[in-house]
Amino acid sequence: MREAAFAKQNKDKWLKFERVLRNNIQMNPDELSTLYIEVTDHLSYARTFYPNSNTLKYLNGLSILAHQKIYKTKRESRTRFITFYTQEFPLFFSQYHKQLLIALIVFLLFSVIGAYSAATDGSFVRLILGDGYVNMTLANIDKGDPMAVYKEMGALNMFLGITINNIKVALYAFVYGLFLSLGTIYIIMRNAIMLGSFQYFFYEKGLLWESARTIWIHGTIEISVIIIAACAGLVLGNSILFPGTYTRLQSFVRGAKDGLKILLSTIPFFIIAGFLEGFVTRHTEMPDWLAILIIASSLFLIIYYYVLYPLKLKRKLQKT
Repeated sequence: MREAAFAKQNKDKWLKFERVLRNNIQMNPDELSTLYIEVTDHLSYARTFYPNSNTLKYLNGLSILAHQKIYKTKRESRTRFITFYTQEFPLFFSQYHKQLLIALIVFLLFSVIGAYSAATDGSFVRLILGDGYVNMTLANIDKGDPMAVYKEMGALNMFLGITINNIKVALYAFVYGLFLSLGTIYIIMRNAIMLGSFQYFFYEKGLLWESARTIWIHGTIEISVIIIAACAGLVLGNSILFPGTYTRLQSFVRGAKDGLKILLSTIPFFIIAGFLEGFVTRHTEMPDWLAILIIASSLFLIIYYYVLYPLKLKRKLQKT
């Protein structure tokens, strides 16, 4: 689409939005937030197809003005916590699927590297997981209960400990994005190599299915959300590397806010993962069908909330 046609098609909407912002005209906060997201979509489009144009400069200024209006003067409703997770965040996150895909690809790549390294170097698993853990697991295998590690601690203590630890890992994945995204990639690499070597260790012992059906009961959400937290770190790091039409400071502030919003979305899922690991994974005697049902349900929940639902909301917005 030519720039003139693009501007003509959306000009009335932009001007109306600008009048609302500059004249402090009262508008429903959620509607204002929705309009802001639409303007940022137009900004992204203009940045791609009309670089260095007046349209791009205008939309960039309008986006900054809207951001200030929404996040500095918006009154918080009692239902904000609910609408954040059900409406605001999913629609907002649709613009960061590219970063999510990059985080996923990097994680899968280093998982394969971890498994390959364990297969070609007999000492690699001990180097990554530690002698203590490997020796304990070998002893549990000899006793006929290879997953006994999930039964050694009380359910509540394990739930609390695992949840706090997972949130800590997610924080590292986000904050390390300050190192131009390389810190976040390091966190992804470390966790992925650990997972790959861990799974190969059980494969080598002929226990791949036994380990997978147990570990992925909680690991499906846990690993998925670490990848999402890494996405937040990439958003932060890329805001420094690629400021676009913003100043580097403006881009960094925007990236930090957006990354933090992504990070906050993961907290309920880490609680769910911690609950599953503390109270459910320990029941290694559960039938395969139940374990598969929990794993499949967890995977669907993550894919739906972070991929399918945001796309659904975005398509709905584009039709209005």
